[in-house]
Amino acid sequence: MLTAKEIRESFKSFFASKGHQIVPSAPMVVKDDPTLMFTNAGMNQFKNIFLGQAAAKYPRVADSQKCLRVSGKHNDLEEVGHDTYHHTMFEMLGNWSFGDYFKKEAIAWAWEYLTGVLKLDPDRLYATVFEGSAEDGVPRDDEAAGYWAEFLPAERIINGNKHDNFWEMGDTGPCGPCSEIHIDLRPDEERARVSGLSLVNHDHPQVIEIWNLVFMQFNRKADGSLEPLPARNIDTGMGFERLCMAVQGKTSNYDTDVFQPIIKEIGRLCEVTYGQDEKTDIAMRVIADHIRTIAFSITDGQLPSNAKAGYVIRRILRRAVRYGYTFLGRRRPFLYRLLPALIDSMGSAYPELQAQQVLVERVIKEEEEAFLRTLETGIKLLDKKMETLKAAHGTTLDGRDVFTLYDTFGFPLDLTELILRENGLQADIEGFNAEMQQQKERARHAAAVETGDWVILKDQESGFVGYDFTEYDVEIIRYRKVSQKGKTFYQLALDHTPFYAEMGGQIGDTGYLEADGKKITVRDVKKENNLSVHIVDELPEDPTQTFHAVVNAGRRQKISANHTATHLLHEALRQVLGTHVEQKGSYVSDKLLRFDFSHYQKLTPEEIRRVEHLVNDKIRACIALDEHRNVPIAEARQMGAMALFGEKYGDEVRVVRYGTSIELCGGTHISNTGRIGAFRILTESSIAAGVRRIEAITGEQVEEFTDALVDNMVEIKELLNNSPKLVEALHRMIDENKDYKKQVEGFMAEKAAMVKETVKQRAEVRNGITILSLNASLLPADAVKNIAFQLRGEMGDNFLFVAGTEFDGKPLLTVMLGADLTNRGLNAGALVRQAATHIQGNGGGQAHFAVAGGKDVQGLAAAIQAVIDAVTC
Repeated sequence: MLTAKEIRESFKSFFASKGHQIVPSAPMVVKDDPTLMFTNAGMNQFKNIFLGQAAAKYPRVADSQKCLRVSGKHNDLEEVGHDTYHHTMFEMLGNWSFGDYFKKEAIAWAWEYLTGVLKLDPDRLYATVFEGSAEDGVPRDDEAAGYWAEFLPAERIINGNKHDNFWEMGDTGPCGPCSEIHIDLRPDEERARVSGLSLVNHDHPQVIEIWNLVFMQFNRKADGSLEPLPARNIDTGMGFERLCMAVQGKTSNYDTDVFQPIIKEIGRLCEVTYGQDEKTDIAMRVIADHIRTIAFSITDGQLPSNAKAGYVIRRILRRAVRYGYTFLGRRRPFLYRLLPALIDSMGSAYPELQAQQVLVERVIKEEEEAFLRTLETGIKLLDKKMETLKAAHGTTLDGRDVFTLYDTFGFPLDLTELILRENGLQADIEGFNAEMQQQKERARHAAAVETGDWVILKDQESGFVGYDFTEYDVEIIRYRKVSQKGKTFYQLALDHTPFYAEMGGQIGDTGYLEADGKKITVRDVKKENNLSVHIVDELPEDPTQTFHAVVNAGRRQKISANHTATHLLHEALRQVLGTHVEQKGSYVSDKLLRFDFSHYQKLTPEEIRRVEHLVNDKIRACIALDEHRNVPIAEARQMGAMALFGEKYGDEVRVVRYGTSIELCGGTHISNTGRIGAFRILTESSIAAGVRRIEAITGEQVEEFTDALVDNMVEIKELLNNSPKLVEALHRMIDENKDYKKQVEGFMAEKAAMVKETVKQRAEVRNGITILSLNASLLPADAVKNIAFQLRGEMGDNFLFVAGTEFDGKPLLTVMLGADLTNRGLNAGALVRQAATHIQGNGGGQAHFAVAGGKDVQGLAAAIQAVIDAVTC
């Protein structure tokens, strides 16, 4: 039996003997064609020749081409693993003629290779030919049928329709009839019962197409008509995996030696045996298929990412990880360990696999690690959602929940749908799409961030040495470029780093990297997929050299002091308020600390003071740091360590202890509480039901705060004639102010009464309506309002009061209407809005009373007249 390697080589050798130039496979990832992300057919690399945009270097060509079909027209992803013959990545064996031979040779050589070289049973082969199209004016392909008749009986030469047997590159361009070769791999007894003729092109897993011969003889014009090509071409494509299945006598592509070495390695790593359980078999087939796609994509330069082709690869990789997680019990990365088996199977034909093995393994492992972390959390969430849905006798998971899995936990939609299907449920796709659209709308208004792929310099993990060092000699192990808001910066990962990455509420360190006298500023450090990412504005000229990393030690000291203070604050709150207090969040910077905790009511000034005193007592006690690293979690709890809110801890933890304050913590801390200096609470507030927030400062900030308080006290004392008893002096001043205020109010009331009487005396009647008007200054709004309501009680129901007053340089228009006027449909609010244009203002109110403010005092008289005219006209 021929092996896959022998079959591949036999194809190349056969067509080389027929005068074909054997060319290497084009990359599977397409870089120079905006219409394609991946090579999805063997002819892609010859597209320009077929389109007449380039001359053929050789008239006859053959190759084995790496192809990927996973999205768009050829979306086979859902079937992969569940049947025996769909794949994402596959090889296409092909031979081409550019204006040289045509149907006769193509058919004859195909038959010779299949039956003469590979020894396939001729009785199991069928050929299809184009039945013709009256619409296009193309008759049945009798020419091809005639050549097939030399090898096959007429009953096994089948007419095919335009969908199956007329190939077109696109809406326009080269096209032509095609002839497919199908093989019936069923057992003889089954073939005897059911003729293969009835199964051709009917998706039977053992009656399959293995080779398509395309006869390019027409050009499809823009108007849809066809014209003959001046040079006719041959384009053939044969699925390598299916061919191997036929030659090796298998009923599944996955049973051939194309996949079996990989499947056996999966079984070894996962301790499962292929063929014993359908679910694990599907998982093993999925992984065996996907590892090929992932590896070849990376070798062709396409790393997993969140955009375009990179997202397709990430999606395939995550699908493989998910199947391993769910059906094979894999909780740690293992896909990358399949590379040796893949290389052994395909490395000789595609040497780029072995040449880039280290890179491929690193990239896959990193992606696995990242997705495994989100998978566990996301799947547990989905399990809960499904449990709730089933309990309610529902069948469809809400689109918002599906989107949360996608957006928060990195679940591609198809993974969620797959898990739901396995549990007899479905996803609300319409709701998901609505949520997705809303996110896109939000994204349009947010700053776009473009993150490049990692450039990997060294294959190793990054270690944190910042507990012990603020300076360290380091090397860059990877870097990438990031663009945002028109600015470009870089992210670096170091083999060892003294820089603390933002995590657990503590902000990242800053500092610099120095080499050969040149400093690269590190302006922040973030944690990404458990990797410390150092943000710099420029990339070193030589990223491979050794750098001296220096943390801004003064800033780190302040951050560490604030972090230690949160531990002391936590303990003090529990002592003062009770053991129900638990941390709910924190923020630690060099400027301040913020601590969120569970408590049911506002702290009293006395409680705040007690907490401050307890913390400052610990500071003055100069308690040394008692740190324990890599402590078993059970032992840490026995020590009395306080675990933080919702935090996940591994088997080993770090314990930070200052006397009776004992917590599990990964942040940086000072060596002695005395180095905090001092502690002061600035604010205490509510941020949610049952959750309070304290903001506080330490060290130099406390000094600055205290200095500001003292400065204010000195200034106040000076204002109070340096009274030795400041509080008494303030009370005395306040009491005097109250007395003065009462006197002013009395004077204003007397003035208002006088103004009201004057207004009444000047009243006039127009069209039966009593008109009272006022144009005055130095009357506050309250006084005018009081006059208006007093007049309403004194003047009956048929009156208008309109006042234009000025106070503090601002105009005010006031309108009061009697009941008779409002009953007639007049509205004070409408009147003031119309008249307010004269004072460059606006206003409103009720039907009987309204006011308007403005900017132009000079327009008050006109505004008053406008109101009178509107009422009396």
